[in-house]
Amino acid sequence: MHALAPELKKFRQVFVVCDRNVEAFAREISGVDEPFCITADEAHKTMDTVMDICRALLSAGAGREALLLAVGGGVTTDLAGFAASIYKRGIRYANVPTTLLGQVDAGIGGKTGVNLDGFKNEVGTIRQPEFTAVFPEVLESLPEKELRSGLAEMLKTFVIKNPAHAYERTVALFAAARANGGLCPAVGDSELPELIRAAAGIKQAIVDKDEFEKGGRRKLNLGHSWAHAIEWWQSAAPGRTDLSHGEAVAIGIVQAARLAEKLGLAEEPGLPARLSEELQLCGLPSELPCPQGELLPAMRNDKKAESGRIRLVLPVKVGKVIVKQVNINILEP
Repeated sequence: MHALAPELKKFRQVFVVCDRNVEAFAREISGVDEPFCITADEAHKTMDTVMDICRALLSAGAGREALLLAVGGGVTTDLAGFAASIYKRGIRYANVPTTLLGQVDAGIGGKTGVNLDGFKNEVGTIRQPEFTAVFPEVLESLPEKELRSGLAEMLKTFVIKNPAHAYERTVALFAAARANGGLCPAVGDSELPELIRAAAGIKQAIVDKDEFEKGGRRKLNLGHSWAHAIEWWQSAAPGRTDLSHGEAVAIGIVQAARLAEKLGLAEEPGLPARLSEELQLCGLPSELPCPQGELLPAMRNDKKAESGRIRLVLPVKVGKVIVKQVNINILEP
């Protein structure tokens, strides 16, 4: 019997969308012989791919009671969730995130969407999945860059809220793995699964209280205004840099801490330097790949920007962040 049989038997029809790199795993856990495979990268995170998914559902005879199961990383869950939210005015969907980023962040919370003209997630919906199933063992075969991306989001979550010193434990765990020549700690004999559950639980608790990002959910955007701007900057001229979303978030966290310190809001002395050092210990970048002025066009187009001001999440100590609107001009050199 396949791993998701107890969950999937509740639905009349089940269709699978997966990253083509995990097709065999998608078949194994779902029991669906013919998943719809997509190229899951930022270049294909577009309305064209969403329409391809919708056409596949229509061709297969998917009705309004169908379940669409997304198996893959954050791009896959974003695309499949968006397609499910608009096909026949909305069908149900569920996530099986196969990356660390998906397991601690992208596969949780119901945000779906696509990129528009190089700008990140400018079109989308909020629609909660029926369930999110996590299989930590898939992480051991992930490329190092994918692991770094998820690790950044995991640490971001613990900078927001730090139960039982989860941030320090995560830094120690991944720094030790890197010192031993790797990045991912062994899933079976480490506390990684527990820390994944902790990070996912923090995000889900925040989302449960503020599904549509009117208050506390905004904190989850820590580092993202800079990250999205970096992604826009590097997409504008391919070959500039090859930072993943999570790596860009890591840089954004440090930039946010520096701004908090500049504004006199920091409660922990030396926080930017501490975060920079600890991110680097885990193999993550912490410095901008370009002068900050080159990112301002994207930051002015950020969803959180309006009338020359932008809403930013600023860390004041590990385990505490604040949301503050600032004039975008403060970010100029």
